[in-house]
Amino acid sequence: MGKPTGFTEYLRELPLDRPALKRVEDWHEFHLHMEEKKLKEQAARCMDCGVPFCHTGTLISGMASGCPINNLIPEWNDLVYRGLWKEALERLHKTNNFPEFTGRVCPAPCEGSCVLGIHSPPVTIKNIECTIIDHGWEQGWVVPEAPSKRTGKKVAVVGSGPAGLSAAAQLNKAGHSVTVFERADRPGGLLMYGIPNMKLGKKEVVLRRLEVLKKEGIQFVCNTEVGKDLAAEKLLSDHDAIVLCTGATKPRDLPIEGRQLKGIHFAMDFLTANTKAVVSGSPDASFINAEGKDVIVIGGGDTGTDCVGTSLRHKCRSLVQVEILPKPPMERAKDNPWPEWPKVYRMDYGQEEAAARFGADPRIYLTTAKRFISDDKGQVSGVHLVDIKWDKNDKGQFIPVELPETERVVPAQLVLLAMGFVGPEQPLLDALKVERDPRTNVKAEHGKHQTSIAKVFAAGDCRRGQSLVVWAFNEGRAAARECDRWLMGETSLP
Repeated sequence: MGKPTGFTEYLRELPLDRPALKRVEDWHEFHLHMEEKKLKEQAARCMDCGVPFCHTGTLISGMASGCPINNLIPEWNDLVYRGLWKEALERLHKTNNFPEFTGRVCPAPCEGSCVLGIHSPPVTIKNIECTIIDHGWEQGWVVPEAPSKRTGKKVAVVGSGPAGLSAAAQLNKAGHSVTVFERADRPGGLLMYGIPNMKLGKKEVVLRRLEVLKKEGIQFVCNTEVGKDLAAEKLLSDHDAIVLCTGATKPRDLPIEGRQLKGIHFAMDFLTANTKAVVSGSPDASFINAEGKDVIVIGGGDTGTDCVGTSLRHKCRSLVQVEILPKPPMERAKDNPWPEWPKVYRMDYGQEEAAARFGADPRIYLTTAKRFISDDKGQVSGVHLVDIKWDKNDKGQFIPVELPETERVVPAQLVLLAMGFVGPEQPLLDALKVERDPRTNVKAEHGKHQTSIAKVFAAGDCRRGQSLVVWAFNEGRAAARECDRWLMGETSLP
């Protein structure tokens, strides 16, 4: 490393975010950049650790440990410290097609497994990654790189989210003619409509990269749902190979009393309609407004946080986020050792903003919704909440048990269900007749990604279930590699 003693000399520092009460007044990104001198010091904290667990990309206890796309983190940290920004960008692009996305929305499992993190705060890997790519865009180093020759093979990618884009980018590099089919009006999938603008800028970040992909020769066909607007049989007959990257978009429901009431929505419907309004400049008929309402978000995770941040920008009247799990500890528990992902209490941007406006973290733990209350017009007006504890049943499984005398009513004119997703939508998979696993995901072995139909491959959430954006990149790249190998008999894709 350029400065072997850096981790003993510099403390962990992150750039400031825009003040919470100011940033909720707009939809602009809230992160600020750090000055170069400070950033070099942060890069200097990267140790000469011998075995860099930060880029191992494994699963431990069901959670990501290290970078799933095996970013060459120590290498580009060292290059940043030495001021070699273009070389750092080249190293970053070797493993990551879209570091401007992961640098903004990835939860950074690399930092959770940083060797320095055993005894000190870990290296600020995510911030350094984001700055490298943003600097590259500013300097004009990110330019279209079309393949020098074409193979004559035609590949269809169904879905333009993280897995679809990474698969398309890699297959295009291999020289295949790639067409990406997207049922929405704009490409990008989750990156375009599932993640709010203040977290991932659409015009400044997502559309900028999509324009490069188009100039490299990738064709995007939007407003086209395969199996409905385009027959699955025609997709199969018109292409030499297909990569399914449709995501796991079937949301988990909450079938309790009053679920049919107006004002109860799935989180993704709320977020998608809002981002469409931000990008287009005006809301359409699908827009769901939280302005002046008491909002209850049921479920945690990134989607729940995004609902919190979006509701605040709508100027909601009050906000409660309900979590059925217990509050995490402030530090790693004994059964959560390094290099596992640290399951510790943290406040994301949405909770920080809610605390700034209302005075406290909006989350209430070990709580569940029991039923919804209606007003005289069939509109939700409140939610019966009850505290729970986790006990084992006679099969040894943990189940939630209601605590007596804890039920109470919380007012709500808008309820957002953010409890995750249960798998991919089935109509297209039925039409293609691909085999599925017991969880209704497309059955395809990780690392090979070939389905029960030889020319059809699968990647991302539709294969593995709901997961991180960075795992979608891992799968998209791997599916592209195996698809290329199947088409050509060999592959040079990583």
